[in-house]
Amino acid sequence: MTEKPKLTKKDFTSDQEVKWCPGCGDYAILSATQMAMSKIGIPPHQVCVVSGIGCSSRFPYYVNTYGMHSIHGRAPAVASGVKLQNPELSVWIITGDGDGLSIGGNHLAHILRRNLDVNIILFNNEIYGLTKGQYSPTSSPGLKTKSTPYGSLDRSFSPAKFALGAGASFFARTIDTDPKHMIEVFQKAHAHKGTSLIEVFQNCVIFNDKVHDEYTNRKTRDDYTVRLEANKPMLYGKDQDKALIQDGFGFQTVPAAGNEDKYFIHDPSDANLAQILTQLDGTNGPIPLGVIKEDKDHVYDEDFHQQITDQKNKMPPADIKSLLFSGTTWEVN
Repeated sequence: MTEKPKLTKKDFTSDQEVKWCPGCGDYAILSATQMAMSKIGIPPHQVCVVSGIGCSSRFPYYVNTYGMHSIHGRAPAVASGVKLQNPELSVWIITGDGDGLSIGGNHLAHILRRNLDVNIILFNNEIYGLTKGQYSPTSSPGLKTKSTPYGSLDRSFSPAKFALGAGASFFARTIDTDPKHMIEVFQKAHAHKGTSLIEVFQNCVIFNDKVHDEYTNRKTRDDYTVRLEANKPMLYGKDQDKALIQDGFGFQTVPAAGNEDKYFIHDPSDANLAQILTQLDGTNGPIPLGVIKEDKDHVYDEDFHQQITDQKNKMPPADIKSLLFSGTTWEVN
């Protein structure tokens, strides 16, 4: 038996020059995705990357796979067609907070609801970068931009709450400054059967620099983030000296020492726990990083093809002539 060749990052790197602003977090996400794909072990010709419009949506040019740079907000629709027609492909959707949650919000909601077996990476820099710095659905209230010179009046959108509200079977969050964590999360997303949505905190150095600084700065990140691992307590802080415990329908931070019997153990399959975790936003507790929710559900593309097979088995072989001359027919002379 011939052993399969080991894949490397280079196998998923195209010959195109990568064109993002120097220092953009997109570079790190691209590299982590290529590394994750090599570790997953599916050859490039069995992978398809679909994007919409935005800085992140240049992605298909930079990976050596099948790909499509589609239209604004419609990547989930295009990817649905790709996956249903080619169920053996590993399909990845690349989108941003503007592309995915503004014009594409409806499409994103329905692919999550259907639970098609695809992976979605949502780059969240809380700004429109490609069109030069307008506020986006995830921008913080009061943010001054070219389109909100006196400060945004909008309440910001939570991708986590949106995903769970749409019935996502998998939602995770990671960050562009931690390649190891990104790779691990992307691998877990691929292993999940159904739609996987991964929010990546990504920095736009030009229009919204350091928007996630509390979560990336070495001086503060340990106190503002909690790394979630299944079946392990939610500990955080530089010395893992803080713990999250349940407080009614929310969380409370307590010293880790002396509260071992109260530790909250993470369970991604607990939908109620996932809902509570979406409430943590950095002001009322640390931002959760890792797999927040994962549960098993019907997979749309599998059900779709099974339905076709079932109907074929129930019906006689197709006869195009019988179909054309069935019902009321007439001739035109």
